[in-house]
Amino acid sequence: MKILSIQSAVAYGHVGNSAAVFPLQRIGVEVLPVYTVAFSNHTGYGSWRGPMLSPDDVREIIVGIEERGVLGQIDVVLSGYQGGEGIADVILDAVARVKAANPDALYACDPVMGNAKSGCFVAPAIPVLLRDRVVPAADIITPNQFELGFLTDTQPDTLESTVEAVDLVRATGPRVVLVTSVERPDREADTIEMLAVDQTGAWIVQTPLLPMKANGSGDVTAALFTAHYRRSGDAADALARTASSVFDLLERTHLSGERELQLVESQEAYAHPRMQFGVRRVR
Repeated sequence: MKILSIQSAVAYGHVGNSAAVFPLQRIGVEVLPVYTVAFSNHTGYGSWRGPMLSPDDVREIIVGIEERGVLGQIDVVLSGYQGGEGIADVILDAVARVKAANPDALYACDPVMGNAKSGCFVAPAIPVLLRDRVVPAADIITPNQFELGFLTDTQPDTLESTVEAVDLVRATGPRVVLVTSVERPDREADTIEMLAVDQTGAWIVQTPLLPMKANGSGDVTAALFTAHYRRSGDAADALARTASSVFDLLERTHLSGERELQLVESQEAYAHPRMQFGVRRVR
């Protein structure tokens, strides 16, 4: 499998491609990383150094890849946080080029906007751009519950309303939806869930909720779920493998006391997930 991953990069820590590439490689995926920024560290620290690449520069890199004649070998285009409005056109153009070369290729979009605690943390135009242009072009999307609400103009909180919101967003284009950070009022205390839906059904998985914030964990989640789903076409299996790997990554990070993901130290969790969490069919 080959994935063209268009995301940010940091020298210190793990977000964007700096979070997604290694876990993908560890499960046997060839990754072609295209960087949208080259920062010293993620912006959660409040200060950082390094350049944001212009959309034209990012496009040039993709054209250069195309000139090597490899777009027909790409199985998935993956995108995450979009720092500026112009990068969406570059990503959508890349998706069109890849699909022209390989009609079986998929586009997986993590529509990063914000979360329930912080609200939106991207430029005001980005959520609208994602909703109206980018998400409808995607085959797989991986919003959290808050982002799903924006995409559908709903307020999903129960399992039923979350599934209904997924059906609404699937009607706009994406066939496969992974909803992360599902928090419903009737779940067990100190747990959190993920929901996966495709044309064959809907499944939910519950894991312990760890008392921590981990920048980059969503990037790992989107990457692993996308790769597992592309490989097997089985949403339940992809959900179980992703939940197992990401929980072990987060638990190791929490126990380490470090702020940054213990990405390399957790590599066995990607290669050989313990499958310790049961996946329940809900439709």
